Amino acid sequence: MTFDLIVRNASLPDGRRGHDIAIAGGRIVAVQAGVQGEARRVIDADGQLVSPPFVDCHFHMDATLSLGLPRLNMSGTLLEGIALWGELKPLLTHEAVAERALSYCDLAVSQGLLAVRTHVDICDDRLLAVEALLEVKKRVAPYLDLQLVAFPQDGYYRSPTAAKNLERALDLGVDIVGGIPHFERTMDDGALAVRALCEIAEKRSLMVDMHCDETDDPLSRHIETLAAETVRLGLQGRVAGSHLTSMHSMDNYYVSKLLPLIAEAGVHAIPNPLINIVLQGRHDTYPKRRGLTRVKEMREFGINVAFGQDCCMDPWYSLGGADMLDVAHMGLHVGQLTSREAMRFCFDAITVNPAKVMGLDGYGLEVGCNGDLVVLQARDPIEAVRLRPARLFVVRRGKVISETPPRIAKLSLEGRPQSVDPAAYAPNVSNNPAR
Repeated sequence: MTFDLIVRNASLPDGRRGHDIAIAGGRIVAVQAGVQGEARRVIDADGQLVSPPFVDCHFHMDATLSLGLPRLNMSGTLLEGIALWGELKPLLTHEAVAERALSYCDLAVSQGLLAVRTHVDICDDRLLAVEALLEVKKRVAPYLDLQLVAFPQDGYYRSPTAAKNLERALDLGVDIVGGIPHFERTMDDGALAVRALCEIAEKRSLMVDMHCDETDDPLSRHIETLAAETVRLGLQGRVAGSHLTSMHSMDNYYVSKLLPLIAEAGVHAIPNPLINIVLQGRHDTYPKRRGLTRVKEMREFGINVAFGQDCCMDPWYSLGGADMLDVAHMGLHVGQLTSREAMRFCFDAITVNPAKVMGLDGYGLEVGCNGDLVVLQARDPIEAVRLRPARLFVVRRGKVISETPPRIAKLSLEGRPQSVDPAAYAPNVSNNPAR
């Protein structure tokens, strides 16, 4: 049999080693040792980790790469970022938004990031960013899965035209209903917004992804309403609560009630470690809150937790580089997720878990899945999070779409090796099943 691509001698995220992956017709047709047959291209993974593509289920592509326009966020705070975005919106052009988004997608592909869910602000009556990102979605479809969330950045009720604009955006083809209840004028308005937006999603058979309680206020409890509305409307599995940072500050008794409700509702949780750690706790002196939601406790209740990147070189965050392993690395540290099993989870939080959030069909490395994968310069998922290594090959539907040389340093030291491969310094703990 002739295949489009064979990746030989791969280490898989679940611990299997020495496997070949064969792709034909854009699909994985074999995952086993010693695949027989010819291929248009053969990659020798040489024992390196082969993973399904990275997935970012929370991003703002309408603002990405706009750092410095029209000015910098001097305080680095969330509220100045929101104000700065308000200054930038009237200056946006369709062409500029589309070009920055396309440039970001180029960067994403180079990092093995082939699926993104982005929120797009619908409070601009022109719906300029909506139309630009709908165009981008079509253009990148051959190599990147892009979902759009209708996001009332200025508040569904607080912004006078948000309700009408949200419906217009959905009519144009935006995929998902978004919201930001904690930004409404009152807690009551926030709860009403959650109910109204979930009803729109139920009526249109759409998913929901809501910025929920992105605040240090422990009394911001809109996730409770979101879980209740999910059950009332039968939306289980179709709803995500993003950020959820107020839970970091809630008392333990209330959280002991809240977590089972989220689990019962099947609501996905999307913390954003890079952004949560820099934007939360800004009113604290010391002790200073970290801001990341309760990842460990959510996992204990079986809640699907996926890490998002949120921002990249925009009014809220001046750093970033489309590298989901950076996100996992930060999540591991801030969440103190340092057991072998928890570190392994951090890799799942940027691959299989966000794929569940997005409902990606054909995602994975099993026979019948899409022929999409990444070969990394690391031997296993924990080492990938530790090293944030080179993406040696990025494959989409059986075609290599990005290649990066191995990261090897040449040394000039008497009596020492001539080169250093960071991946060669992995500890020998392969007998540990959690690895």
